[in-house]
Amino acid sequence: MKRYLIAGLLVWIPLGITLWVLYFLLSALDQTMLLIPYAWRPEQVLGFHIPGLGVVMGFLILLATGVIAANIFGARLIALWEAFLGRIPFVKSIYSSVKQVSETILSNKSSAFRKALLVEFPRKDSWTIAFQTGSPAKEIADQLDEPYISVYVPTTPIPTSGYFVMLPKSQVRELQMSVDEALKYVVSMGVLEPHHHAPLPHHTPVIPAPPPTVPPVS
Repeated sequence: MKRYLIAGLLVWIPLGITLWVLYFLLSALDQTMLLIPYAWRPEQVLGFHIPGLGVVMGFLILLATGVIAANIFGARLIALWEAFLGRIPFVKSIYSSVKQVSETILSNKSSAFRKALLVEFPRKDSWTIAFQTGSPAKEIADQLDEPYISVYVPTTPIPTSGYFVMLPKSQVRELQMSVDEALKYVVSMGVLEPHHHAPLPHHTPVIPAPPPTVPPVS
């Protein structure tokens, strides 16, 4: 009976958590339907609620915002909006910081969160998984004796919180696992092992045999 109960839990726990997360996301995105006038909402037009329309609405909002921001007129509107937010002391600090982090992470040329690393943290001979976020600022790098890199060390099981540290490049080991595999390994507290990345096979060169020697004719 114990074996059957564990087998049942292994089926329902992942399924239940997945359904709960999907329900939470759909419920949160359905709040975007409140932007539509009350008389035009699906509940009023069709007479019943259709779950998931918030996903479509959110996608359309993101797409329309991107189209507007990509042209000259939209860029001027955004510049005016940012100038307005820049006049509010507390809001200015939050908005500018979040924008710079978003632009750095979402940029195709950025190296942030592109490499999984193995670092000694929080003490010597204690290793954990981290992610490279970039290099120290020039003012900080000038104070260091050797090349350093900026590293984000996530916490378990919630990787959205963690520690920002700068470590010598010589003391950091780059892993072959992908960032997704490293995140799964951190979130699962080491239970879900990443796929083994076997080294490339070494091919031994084939040396042709020497031609047979023909005895001289007397």
